[in-house]
Amino acid sequence: MWNRLGPVLDDAAVPFWRFDYTAIQDDGTEPIALALQDFIREKRTETGYDGPIDIVCHSIGTCIARYLFEVLDGDAREEEVRLLVGIGPPNNGSALAGLFNDPDRGPEVIRSLTGVFVPEGYDPAEDTIVQEFRPGSRTVAALRAAGTRDDIDYRILLAANLTGTPAFFPAFGGRTWELAPGGGWRATCAGDGIVPHTDSCLPGAGVRILPADPANLARHPEQYCHIMLPRNPEVVARVREYLTASAGPAVRTPPRR
Repeated sequence: MWNRLGPVLDDAAVPFWRFDYTAIQDDGTEPIALALQDFIREKRTETGYDGPIDIVCHSIGTCIARYLFEVLDGDAREEEVRLLVGIGPPNNGSALAGLFNDPDRGPEVIRSLTGVFVPEGYDPAEDTIVQEFRPGSRTVAALRAAGTRDDIDYRILLAANLTGTPAFFPAFGGRTWELAPGGGWRATCAGDGIVPHTDSCLPGAGVRILPADPANLARHPEQYCHIMLPRNPEVVARVREYLTASAGPAVRTPPRR
């Protein structure tokens, strides 16, 4: 997922650590958040770095990081974070997670995404993260109650199908399912195929919607869908910009190993 970003950060002399929670993804939000905390502390001990860190996350990973910094560490603020970049994050809960659990619409949606976003035989009832990030869940409520931290700079990178191109995300004809204001579901071009913009809104966060040039959707529409965003050249360039431009002279960077 991050194999396009890593070399760019190396070229920009930005040291980085990569946290992978694949092996514990079924454990749930809080255990993964605590594992992230342990990982950061281990890396600090290993490198001797004790200054502020920047966090770059994709999708639910953003919410897991936020759960650590806002819910678990919100009052203590022991974890020093300067910048949090979320790529396609479902900050308000995932409309798709809710749709997966809809007894009428869910099976059809899952069939459309089988082999694309979910595996054969996928059962949302067995997916801990999906259950925890349904809109209105306790996890989402805890994030909302905690609120963002005023000592963290939040940036959100989103994609939109600005030209209504079906190839943007063929499974849904180029659109993204979202919760309609009056209830139920509706399809929108304001999303990345998986996460609509309404899921991502976060008070006080800086938001950039890509592509900057809609013509990019005619050339490579598939690069702007949710699954491909971490490897999208425009996303990678923006992340590099955030990590390098925001660095001030008083900010120490982790030593390179």
